[in-house]
Amino acid sequence: MARSKTKKPAKAAKPSKPEEIFLEPFDEALSQRYLAYALSTITARALPDVRDGLKPVHRRILYAMRQMKLTASGSFKKSAKVVGEVMGNFHPHGDQAIYDAMVRLVQDFSVRAPLIDGQGNFGNIDGDNAAAMRYTESRLTEAAQLLLDGIDEDTVDFRETYDGEGKEPAVLPAAFPNLLANGASGIAVGMATSIPPHNVAELIDASLHLIKTPNARTATLLNYVKGPDFPTGGVCVEDAASMEEAYATGRGGFRVRARWSTEDLGRGRYHIVVTEIPYQVQKSKLIEKVAELIQSKKLPALADIRDESAEDIRLILEPKTGNIDPAALMETLFKQTELEQRFSLNMNVLGADGSPRVMGLREVLQAYLDHRKEVLVRRTRFRLDKIARRLEILDGFLIAYLNLDEVIRIIRYEDDPKAELMKAFKLSDVQAEAILNMRLRSLRKLEEMEIKTEHADLKKEQKELKALLKSDEAQWKKIADELRNVRTIFVPKSELGRRRTDIADAPAVEDIDLEILVEKEPVTIVISEKGWVRTMKGHVEDRKSIKYKEGDREHFVVPAQTTDKLMLFATNGKFYALDVSALPGGRGHGEPIRLMADMGNDDAVVSAFLFEGGRKFLVASSSGHGFVVKEEDCLSNTKKGKQVLNVPAGAEAAVCRPAEGDMLASVGDNKKFLVFPAAELPEMSRGKGVVLQKFQKGGLSDAKVFSAKEGLTWTDRSGRTQTVDDWKSYLGKRAQAGRIAPKGFPTSKKFGMN
Repeated sequence: MARSKTKKPAKAAKPSKPEEIFLEPFDEALSQRYLAYALSTITARALPDVRDGLKPVHRRILYAMRQMKLTASGSFKKSAKVVGEVMGNFHPHGDQAIYDAMVRLVQDFSVRAPLIDGQGNFGNIDGDNAAAMRYTESRLTEAAQLLLDGIDEDTVDFRETYDGEGKEPAVLPAAFPNLLANGASGIAVGMATSIPPHNVAELIDASLHLIKTPNARTATLLNYVKGPDFPTGGVCVEDAASMEEAYATGRGGFRVRARWSTEDLGRGRYHIVVTEIPYQVQKSKLIEKVAELIQSKKLPALADIRDESAEDIRLILEPKTGNIDPAALMETLFKQTELEQRFSLNMNVLGADGSPRVMGLREVLQAYLDHRKEVLVRRTRFRLDKIARRLEILDGFLIAYLNLDEVIRIIRYEDDPKAELMKAFKLSDVQAEAILNMRLRSLRKLEEMEIKTEHADLKKEQKELKALLKSDEAQWKKIADELRNVRTIFVPKSELGRRRTDIADAPAVEDIDLEILVEKEPVTIVISEKGWVRTMKGHVEDRKSIKYKEGDREHFVVPAQTTDKLMLFATNGKFYALDVSALPGGRGHGEPIRLMADMGNDDAVVSAFLFEGGRKFLVASSSGHGFVVKEEDCLSNTKKGKQVLNVPAGAEAAVCRPAEGDMLASVGDNKKFLVFPAAELPEMSRGKGVVLQKFQKGGLSDAKVFSAKEGLTWTDRSGRTQTVDDWKSYLGKRAQAGRIAPKGFPTSKKFGMN
């Protein structure tokens, strides 16, 4: 057996050289890196370029598809192949992110002029996702080809791709103003953009006017650009002044409503048909939201909603009765559902220099026109260079034809024919090479005539192009002609070019009689001590039968009708108004009041009553300050409530009672009792009030306005009403300390409900 050779021990690996460590303050390093990230997000992801209206991912998708020859007249290719091409060559991000961006360019309900023609399931307006990229196919649309037209003619700058192995366009030539045409949205670091789609023909008309009148005002441009033109249609209800300000500053918003009509069902009944919904609203979620409101009785006038949509949208809204005005019903739906949506305008874009800024309509169109001018100039120079090179070759050919016999002799007999041709006829290297590469069939007489014709044509074109470069007026005329040619594709009479969103005046604000829209039913409002509210059907007689959560108990029980409005006065001195019909019902314990009113966690309900109108109320804080306020001055139309009583620091609102009578009784935490004329108390709409009673310790516990003729009463623990016989002995002046309360006064130091 042969002996195995012993292996030599492996040499110890050389220790790697430690990387150089930089000492740098943490906050400084963090700020530098965060700034780099922010700039990358702004310039390379979220904000579109004002010139072609595209973000880098969209631009790379279109360019990659052009490189793959996926033209509008060509065949479709798998979307997965396109995504792989984009990700491998241009966009070093996830394939799903690229596909999602690609899907949006296909959806005719997302973009006004689709840039990709899709075959397969690319999602729908219900919110369903597109099929996986392996199942769908795509190619460019004619609109996308307009954006790419001339890209090979040195019209735009190219930059290296992320791996340095290829080139990609920094911007597309963009034959139409795509930024406003298809809109854009995105959130960067510290800034965002939101641009609605517009009608291409209108944008071109405005651009043509801007070419004629560079100093045109925004108001004049709005004679051409009527407003946003959403792919899903609808009605834009924004007044002209607001729209002008929004387009002038680049910031604002538009209210967009669904398009609806009524269909008569006979016998006094009808139903409402919704045929268009606001932009970016998912139909399925809209139906779900309306159904929830119907079920929770927040839309009691509506009996049902159903979807009869096929290719077109058709939502049926059925009112409970035919007596309800359809316009009033729709106003309610517009307020409570996404049948009305506000689309914000924030034209924050990247300028030609790459810096982000907010532009108005005129600035955006002017930036686009300046880009088209640069494209025209660069394309013209590119064409002039090509003409110059071709003319050089044609000049050589013409010399060859004039001296054909000598040229043939040199080529046949000379050792270095190229050098000899250049010497004999003073030709350039390019001309000599072209002559040597000529085919024999090119020597015929007809070919010579064609070359002379081509030479003359090129000379004429060269002269025209040079004149174009010298004339600013001629350049703008050329740009205008190009825009007019593009407009023929988006002509308003065509399906692609027709305006879909109507522009209407803002509807007049009218008070809607809620009692018409709400079915009147008796209910009992139950508010627990921990701030839970609910309604129970009917008027509950036995309050002891009402159940509460463990550890909670009764605070207020108010008999009401569903058409009533509940008023709440909180310890923060604010009044809140809630529609009884909007309060939660059912068998549960209800919902926290804080979900319906913006009350702080430390705030509690002091008083709850139904709004009647015409009454006056005594409001007071624990600091002893108070005044009388009209009921109408307490009414709030917002969730934030209405501040009526200004509560001093360290105190809270403690009293809210009807001010019916001529005398006022107050009692403090120290059980001191005081009665004085109610006339000494001022009537105010808001404020801190005046001092009712002074206290050395504690504060105000309760106060009550009563009639001297009827006498002063309170409610004891058993719920019985007690009368104070000698209340006159407690008479004094406002802001006095008072005397110890009469015998038998509740230990809670409260007058109770009476």
